[in-house]
Amino acid sequence: ISSHEAAAKTIFREGRWKLDQPRSDKLPPPSAQKPRLQVWFVTVCSAILVWTCLVQLFSAGELRHTRIFTGLTHHISVEPVPLPHPPESEIIQAMVFYLYRICDMVAVARLLNLTLVVPELDKTSFWADPSGFEDIFDVRHFIDSLRDEVRIFRRLPKRYSTKSGYQMFQMPPVSWSDDNYYLNQILPLFSKHKVVHFNRTDTRLANNGLPLSLQRLRCRVNFQGLNFTPQLEVLGSKLVRMLQQRGPFVALHLRYEMDMLAFSGCTRGCSDEEAEELKKMRYTYPWWREKEIVSEERRAQGLCPLKPEEVALVLKALGFDKNTEIYIAAGEISGSEHRLSVLREAFPRIVKKEMLLESTELQQFQNHSSQMTALDFMVSVASNTFIPTYDGNMAKVVEGHRRYLGFKKTIMLDRKRLVELLDLHDNKTLTWDQFAVAIKAAHERRSGAPTHRRVVPDKPKEEDYFYANPQECLCEGTNCHDMFGDRNSSLTH
Repeated sequence: ISSHEAAAKTIFREGRWKLDQPRSDKLPPPSAQKPRLQVWFVTVCSAILVWTCLVQLFSAGELRHTRIFTGLTHHISVEPVPLPHPPESEIIQAMVFYLYRICDMVAVARLLNLTLVVPELDKTSFWADPSGFEDIFDVRHFIDSLRDEVRIFRRLPKRYSTKSGYQMFQMPPVSWSDDNYYLNQILPLFSKHKVVHFNRTDTRLANNGLPLSLQRLRCRVNFQGLNFTPQLEVLGSKLVRMLQQRGPFVALHLRYEMDMLAFSGCTRGCSDEEAEELKKMRYTYPWWREKEIVSEERRAQGLCPLKPEEVALVLKALGFDKNTEIYIAAGEISGSEHRLSVLREAFPRIVKKEMLLESTELQQFQNHSSQMTALDFMVSVASNTFIPTYDGNMAKVVEGHRRYLGFKKTIMLDRKRLVELLDLHDNKTLTWDQFAVAIKAAHERRSGAPTHRRVVPDKPKEEDYFYANPQECLCEGTNCHDMFGDRNSSLTH
C-alpha cells in the first residue's frame, strides 16, 4: 500500500498521470496479455480498496478520539469531503499572533484548495515568547488528523526559501473578511506569486455567513486537530488530577496582569508611577493602536479587567463560600501577592500551578508564556466552574470548549453592570443583600447554557464570538432548535 501511495505522490508532483508502457517489441503473446492484465487490474483495485478502508478507519478514529478531551457530548459528527490535493506550487503560510487563528488559516486553505505551511507563531509580542508551533502542539497529529481536508507541510520547500533567493509575497488579510474576499481577492494572487505569506493574522475570518462545511472544519481543527505536546499534556493532566482529588474547584482567569492593564489602559487602583509605566508600554507596542486612554471611562463601559478585591466581592455575591477551592489561571498578577491579599482572605483555598507542581516540573516551560498558558487552559477546561474576569481570547476559547464538552458551567461576568453595582455597594446605596441579589440576577443567563450566537448584519465586529459559541458544531438537524430555543444570546444585556 505504501509503495502505491508513494508512486501516486511522485506522479502527482510531476503534474501528469501516466503508466509506464512496455516497449512494443517486447510485448508478450496476446494469449498471455489478458491474464496478466486481469491480475494487474485485480491487484490495483485491491490496493485501492484496502487503502481507502484504512483511510476511512483512521479518519473515523480521529473524529472519535483526542488525547486531551474525552467523553465529548452535544457535538456533531463531521463527515469530511476529501478534496484533490492542491499543487505544491500554491502554498499559503501564516504568522499567527493568536493561536485560535490557526483554525481560520486551515479553513482558508480548505476553501481555496491550497497547501498550508504549519503556522509560525509571533515572537515579538509583549511576552517575547520564543515558543514555536511545535513547542505547543503535536505537529504530527495536526497534519495527520486533517490530511483528508487540507494538505499541510511542516515547512516551506527549499526552492521557496529566502536562502534560495526566493522573494516571498507578503501581506496581511483584511480584517473580518468572508469567503468571497478570499475567493475573489486572495486566490488570484497565487497564479502570480505561488506562495503567499500572511505576515499578520490578527484579522478574523467572518463569524457568520460562511458555508457550514467551513464552520465545522474550524471546529474540527479547534477541538480535534490541535493536541498539545505530550510533555504539556502529561503535566496538564497531572494538575487536573491533583485538583480533582481535592474536590470541586473553580478556575478563575484573573486578567489583572501588566500586559492586560497596559493594553486596556485601566489604571484604577494603581499609583501614579504604575500608571505612567503602563502608558509607556502602550506606546512601546505599535499594534496597540490606542495610546491616550481615559481609565474611568473605560471602566464605566465595562472594558477593564476586575481588580482582585472586586472579584472577591462578586464571588461571594454569586454564592461561593470560604471553602471554595479556586485555581488562579493567570500569569504574574500586577502588584503580586499584595494585590491578592483581599481575595485570599475571602477564599483561603487559592492555588496556582506554581504551588501544586515542583519547580523542576515547570522549569522546562519557564519563560515560555504560551506553554504556561496551555497548562492553565487545560485546567480551565476541566474545572467545575470557569470564571474569567476579562472576556479576552483565552476566555472565549475556553468558553467554547466547555460548551463543546456538554455546556459546562462558565460564568461570563457582565463587567459593565458589575461596575455599576460595585460602586453602588461601595457608596452604601445598596446593602449587601441587595447587592448579592442584583449580582445573581445579572448572571442568570450568562453561565454557558445553550444559546444562539448573536448575528449583526454587516457588522461582524459586533457579533458574538464564533469560538465562544460554535453552535454549528454543537448539534445537528432539528436538534438545534430544541437545544437553543428562541433565546438570542447569553451576552445580551
